[in-house]
Amino acid sequence: MECTVRWTGLSGMTFVSETGSGHLVTMDGAPEGGGRNLAPRPMEVVLAGTGGCTAYDVVVILRKSGQDIRGCELKLTSERAEKDPKVFTKVHFHFIVRGRNLKPNVVERAIKLSHEK
Repeated sequence: MECTVRWTGLSGMTFVSETGSGHLVTMDGAPEGGGRNLAPRPMEVVLAGTGGCTAYDVVVILRKSGQDIRGCELKLTSERAEKDPKVFTKVHFHFIVRGRNLKPNVVERAIKLSHEK
């Protein structure tokens, strides 16, 4: 997997990333950091990607387990270090999984398996 990130120019903090699959993702900084609030912050994209990967895993695992899953929503809340580099220090995942006759223990197992990955 690869990705190319390009700064769009001298007047701001906007970056365009081209993924290995040929898709573009625009990112921008906060105004107080020289950005113009034109797109998500890079760390928001990291958090969204983390959520996307985890939700994807859960849906695949539940389907393979024969569960009739109809919806999966994941809300992530995070905390970051106060000093640079402002890495994530805590991420909380809150799942809402909908379906027909879902077995709670199978849903919990799917989330646990995804977390362990």
